[in-house]
Amino acid sequence: MKIAPSILSADFANLAHDVAIVEQAGVEYLHIDIMDGHFVENLTFGANVVKALRKHSKLVFDCHLMVETPEKYIAELAMAGADLIGVHIEATPHIHRVLSQIKEAGVKAEVVINPGTPLTALMEILPLVDQVLVMTVDPGFGGQAFIESTVSKVARLAQLKQEAGLDFEIEVDGGINAETIEQVAKAGATVAVAGSYIFNASDPVEQIKLLKQGAKG
Repeated sequence: MKIAPSILSADFANLAHDVAIVEQAGVEYLHIDIMDGHFVENLTFGANVVKALRKHSKLVFDCHLMVETPEKYIAELAMAGADLIGVHIEATPHIHRVLSQIKEAGVKAEVVINPGTPLTALMEILPLVDQVLVMTVDPGFGGQAFIESTVSKVARLAQLKQEAGLDFEIEVDGGINAETIEQVAKAGATVAVAGSYIFNASDPVEQIKLLKQGAKG
């Protein structure tokens, strides 16, 4: 299980410092939530923050777009140093086009699905993606409680992946801690985003250790 600390819960005044702490702790990804205040109410980072952090980290930059018209953001994020760009299937009527655009920019493509959206919406595009992000909370804010019903959704997605012979990563985001990571790992998730559980603790490194232990059951 790969761990992806979310900088949504980091200290915005000391992002490079917080990123260095989790990188030294041995995580694989850095999750960067990009919100426009329209698709979700919150407003966060843009490509300028991705570019600034890129100079300070070798982690996989996992950029999660929670925006309207996501196609407008892709070229700039790719140039800024994103390694993977995730787009909500609910955010665009042209998801195939947007995922293709991400690939053409030389970046790995991810499709994101909200808790209330059925997996059937993804069937035609699964062969295109490098990662599927199953939201385990409703998007927009950190620190929310884990939605238990999403575990079965992860399990169904893992089964679809196996049956189709595909090799995309399955990422989960929202309410992840040492207990819930065990549930999603058993269901088939391969990447776990954790924000407040890591950065709101007095010892983020210890929290990462607990997550890794939890993922192993």
